[in-house]
Amino acid sequence: MSKLRIGATLFTFTMEYANGTYSFEECVKKAAECGAEGYEIVATQMIPSYPYISDEFLGLVNNCKEKYGIGPICYSASNDLGMRYDRNLNEDELLQAAILDIQSAHKLGCKVLRAQFVIPPTVLERLAPYAEMYDVKVGIEIHNPETPSTPYIQENLEVVKKSGSKYIGFIPDFGCFATKPNKPHWDKAIAAGADEEHLKIAAEMRYEDTPIEKVMEKMKELNASNAIFPAVQGMYGFVQFRKDWDKEGLENIIPYTFEFHAKYHWMNEDNTEASIPYEEILPVIQESDFEGFIMSEFENEAYISGYEMLKRHIAMEKQILGY
Repeated sequence: MSKLRIGATLFTFTMEYANGTYSFEECVKKAAECGAEGYEIVATQMIPSYPYISDEFLGLVNNCKEKYGIGPICYSASNDLGMRYDRNLNEDELLQAAILDIQSAHKLGCKVLRAQFVIPPTVLERLAPYAEMYDVKVGIEIHNPETPSTPYIQENLEVVKKSGSKYIGFIPDFGCFATKPNKPHWDKAIAAGADEEHLKIAAEMRYEDTPIEKVMEKMKELNASNAIFPAVQGMYGFVQFRKDWDKEGLENIIPYTFEFHAKYHWMNEDNTEASIPYEEILPVIQESDFEGFIMSEFENEAYISGYEMLKRHIAMEKQILGY
């Protein structure tokens, strides 16, 4: 059986942090109040000295750990191909930036680093000895529209297996297991004038893997409101959904997983997620040999309280897991 711990990404409080409602310390405090046993920090968002860790910020982190009982578990890196105006970064430059992220994660005390999929498999393989040197496991995020079974993730998996390293692997994001339309996108479209019947038709066509061009044509034939088109784009973009989530892919990727991003877009009042089948996903992980954190991550597209959503989400996880 697995040894699961429940945490939260401070990204959950992006709105509150960005508008000045929460300081960094307040984000940590609120995560602890909601039941998080540790947290992930998005480095570019909340580390003033990024990509370095200043002694001042390290002191703040350690002080918060003493006061609220939780500290940083995962360092969320920003792998930016477009740092130069004239060209994308080459592999050597991506490697150098990623090594710096590993060093910063190590200084902060994080044992896991979340890397974005723009890190190619060839660079991931070259990172392994540096990750081992600093004792920081580097996980490529598996984010919608990718799933554990898509070709690019499988290419990375082959590299991980070939390397034999226990320090490179994955961080799956539960958003890629969505089986229903994204509620905030749906509600926003209706509020802007879209007809719900038209949204239902578009969703059914998405379930059938109808090409997006055909869906757009159908919406035009129905004289659908222009408000529907952003929602349709989302159905084929970063908030895709499928009839069946990739259970087999999840089972195959767990041995190479360092953390899970427990993505949620909307928590209902009965502590259920509107589009992601947590009641099916969490038992698969619980019955495995996975040891580590499941980090709650609120994608706040409705611009509401991240605090209330996080409380509901962690309550849901504990109920499903029997904690």
